[in-house]
Amino acid sequence: MKHRKGKKAAAPKKAAKRIAALEARARRLQAKEQAFLLLEGAASERMAAIEARERAADAREAALTARDGLANERDRLAAARDASANERERRAAEREAAMDSRIAAIAGRPAAGIDETDEQALERAQLEAQLQRAHLDGLTGAYRREVGRLALRNEIERARRSDGRFVIAFIDVDGLKGVNDREGHAAGDRVLRTLAATMRANLRSYDPIVRYGGDEFLCGVAQIDTVEVQQRLGVIDQSLRHATGVGITAGLAAMNDNESLEELTERADAALLEAKRCRPNN
Repeated sequence: MKHRKGKKAAAPKKAAKRIAALEARARRLQAKEQAFLLLEGAASERMAAIEARERAADAREAALTARDGLANERDRLAAARDASANERERRAAEREAAMDSRIAAIAGRPAAGIDETDEQALERAQLEAQLQRAHLDGLTGAYRREVGRLALRNEIERARRSDGRFVIAFIDVDGLKGVNDREGHAAGDRVLRTLAATMRANLRSYDPIVRYGGDEFLCGVAQIDTVEVQQRLGVIDQSLRHATGVGITAGLAAMNDNESLEELTERADAALLEAKRCRPNN
């Protein structure tokens, strides 16, 4: 009887232990499930971050592709402009050569005992005037761009045969738009004419002065270094300011060995932009 009572007493204890074990196991499973959910959430966040990085990389690549496309288009347009400018220069050179030939044919000294007729003299004078108009800008009297570039190339070759010194000055009028807006384009034209005349007065007669476009001018000076050219441009600037109230900014480039006119002009243009950027009012 005692043995049966002991078995009956032990049964509830075993059941309680089993229940406790099952509950502990359930808690462990629940903890594992929560850990799994946390891991799954972290993995999802990592995947979202990876996808965001991939989208950002795609956007950067698209932006780079677009930028490359724009750069290629700019290069294409620049090449087209250069080709057009070269073609204009070629046509201008051909016109100049043809006109020079006609003038030479008419203006040649007549043989002994033969006088030039009035008709021949008139035609020669008309051709010389036509050639002069073709060479020079009607407003300022400076070289037109195409013919001026030919003159600058000739001066570069002459400088190479001499002491090798040649300086290109790229000149821009400061505040010409303001003059045009306040006083009209006639006043702006007076500024440009005054600048051209002041440059001729302070440079040598054989230094080419070219109206490059709008209010931009190029001039080439041989056998002088950049310091003296800068001093002369300073005199021009002060004279123009005194006469018109506006001045100039200039960029200088001294010729290096085997440097083309285009390369020299590009360096002078860059120097002009830098000079404008460093002006106190900028």
